[in-house]
Amino acid sequence: MTDKQTSPTIAWDFGTAYELFISLHVLHEPDYFGIRPSYAAGVRSRIPAAERKLLEEVYPLTGVPLKWLHSLPAPKDAVSALWALKQIPAAERMIKLQRLDEPYLGDNAEEMEKHKRFHKILMRIAAEGKWNSDDIEFFLKLFGKKHGGLKKEALERSFYWWSKPIELGEGFLSAMQSYYQAFFEEEEKRVAPVLKAGLEKAQALASTLSVDDLFVELSQGIQLGDEFRAPKFIIAPAFWTTPLIFFEKIENDTMLLLFGTRPADMSVIPGETVPDALVRSLKALADPTRLKILYYLSNESLTPSEIARKLQLRPPTVTHHLSELRLASLVELSLNQDEKRYAVRKQALESIFGNLQTFLQNNTPKE
Repeated sequence: MTDKQTSPTIAWDFGTAYELFISLHVLHEPDYFGIRPSYAAGVRSRIPAAERKLLEEVYPLTGVPLKWLHSLPAPKDAVSALWALKQIPAAERMIKLQRLDEPYLGDNAEEMEKHKRFHKILMRIAAEGKWNSDDIEFFLKLFGKKHGGLKKEALERSFYWWSKPIELGEGFLSAMQSYYQAFFEEEEKRVAPVLKAGLEKAQALASTLSVDDLFVELSQGIQLGDEFRAPKFIIAPAFWTTPLIFFEKIENDTMLLLFGTRPADMSVIPGETVPDALVRSLKALADPTRLKILYYLSNESLTPSEIARKLQLRPPTVTHHLSELRLASLVELSLNQDEKRYAVRKQALESIFGNLQTFLQNNTPKE
């Protein structure tokens, strides 16, 4: 438990504007977030073709603008976010959205240097309208291991748009407006009550748990290591990322954390009666290698390399299985410096069977 005298302070935030950008992010990486790729493609297909193509091509370098979203005033909903985006001159829109004109905040010197160069390259491409082979090489290495890596052709398409800041700014705003009209306007109504309930539950937990224990609970299995520590936390609920978290340092002393609030009996897909969490858990348990990993982790916490040696598997294979177990909320992850250690989340294992029984008793799946 963190010492009371040094315990971080907690502030709370709320807004469906976060979900506007997060949902689109998830729809571009459905495999990573454990949702059905065909459903994600179907939602994206509702966006007009030209704007859909722009979003797909710039997505690798945009992500979710957490700092910008946090800076928005109340009510911080989708309409107000789109209005605020429209107020930024087109040529500056993506730079302001990504906060590229501000210093990168972090404690790791190596990571800070990488992000400084990341910002510098994109700013130069926007200003000069061109890029070079060194820029390509740096970004390929930077994104080499992230969610399957970034291909050279996809990177060049993103650079092309960044080299035309006015066209990109205008096109991105139009695409986000189309996404809102085609999908998120109705989705916002569905997720808003869930977000409010999740925030209230988190606030209640905060009154009874230490910051460390609260972090584990809200992140569904991540221990508060050095990577996340800060004197102040701003915590906000998210729906589409569940059970994963988004986090970013928004001030030198402040960490913004978005935690997943989607209930275990609710699907990310509107109208779907089979809960995502149940499906992910059962799929994770149906794999013999993952069962062996859980067996070892039930006795002690282990690093991916230690698990690989026990199973005589290549580390990348073990990392893949651990990602699936993490997505199913079945393992606890602790991050200390560069070391990752995993352990079983026994409470999550026990709840799976209760969730399955509840589903079988209370639901009639659609044909």
